[in-house]
Amino acid sequence: MSGWSAENAKRAYLQSLKMAKRGKEPDVAEFISALAAGKNARLMVVASAGTASSTTLALAAAGHQTGGRVVCISSNQNESKESRNALGVNGNSVEFVFGDAKTLLLGDYKGADFVLVDCDITNAREIFLAAFKGAKKNGKALVVGYNVRHRASRWKQLRASFLPIGEGLLVSKIDSNVKSNNVNIDQRRRGHWIVQVDNCTGEEHIFRVPSPYSYRKVQNHV
Repeated sequence: MSGWSAENAKRAYLQSLKMAKRGKEPDVAEFISALAAGKNARLMVVASAGTASSTTLALAAAGHQTGGRVVCISSNQNESKESRNALGVNGNSVEFVFGDAKTLLLGDYKGADFVLVDCDITNAREIFLAAFKGAKKNGKALVVGYNVRHRASRWKQLRASFLPIGEGLLVSKIDSNVKSNNVNIDQRRRGHWIVQVDNCTGEEHIFRVPSPYSYRKVQNHV
C-alpha cells in the first residue's frame, strides 16, 4: 500500500452502497470499504463468522478500486458455498476458501495488508492476533475487527483503536517496530476524516479514520 487515496475511498464507498442496495444510507460496510480502498490495499482477507455479508461486499468494492485480491475465509466447505451463493455476481471477484483462519492468516495469506475479522467468530481474539502477526510489516497494513460490541474492554492486549461505528470496530495499524505481544487498546491516536457529500440533499456523512493523515473531503458526483 502507498499513501492515502481519497478518490479510491470515495469510489469504493459509493460502490459499496450500490452493491448493498441501501441507497444513500451508509453503514459500517461502507466505512470498511472506504478504509481499505483509501489505504490502497492489495491483499484483503476477511475471516467470517458465518455466511458472507455486506462486509465482504465492501472489500470487493475496495478491490475494484485498488485492483487487489479479496479472500473470504469460512470455517467449512458448506459455509463457503453458502457465502458464494449469497453474494451472487457481486462475489465473482472474491476468492472463497475454507479452513482454520489462524493457520491461513499465518500461512497462505501471510503478508496481507488489510485483514477483517468478524468478532462473532469462534476464537476471534486469537484470530485477530494471528492476523496482526501475519500482516504485512510495512507500517501501513491494517487489521480491523467488526461486530465488537461490548468486547473491546476484554481485549486489552490488542493494540487497536476502538471506533463506535455500527456494532463497534477495532482498528489496528501494523507497525514493524512494535512487537505483537506488547499491545493494548489505544483511543488517543490522531486520525483523518472522510466526508461524503450528497449533492442532491446537501447532507454530509462523516467518518473518522485512525491514521496520521490529514482531513480530507470527497464529493458525491451524482
